Amino acid sequence: MESELFKDLLQSLTEAGAIAKGQAKPSRQFNVQTNIARAAREQTGLSQSEFARMLRVSVKTLQNWEQHRRTPTGPAAALLTIVRQSPETALKALHQ
Repeated sequence: MESELFKDLLQSLTEAGAIAKGQAKPSRQFNVQTNIARAAREQTGLSQSEFARMLRVSVKTLQNWEQHRRTPTGPAAALLTIVRQSPETALKALHQ
């Protein structure tokens, strides 16, 4: 039993080394999405209530986005992307 476990472990380490060197592709990949709502808000330096007011959404909606209970879609996702990429321009445009 121990030699079988050792063989499996050795094979795993060999595969890991090949992946690290770029000689093999991993069998599984995990994509971790950044929290675009939190990142955009933090970039502006606004509180949750200020940011929610600026986006014209409820604080609860923003909190749901930031805590991954909900995902912004459509226009909200597009607006968050704009705020994240150009916070100064977005703040200026949305504070009118």
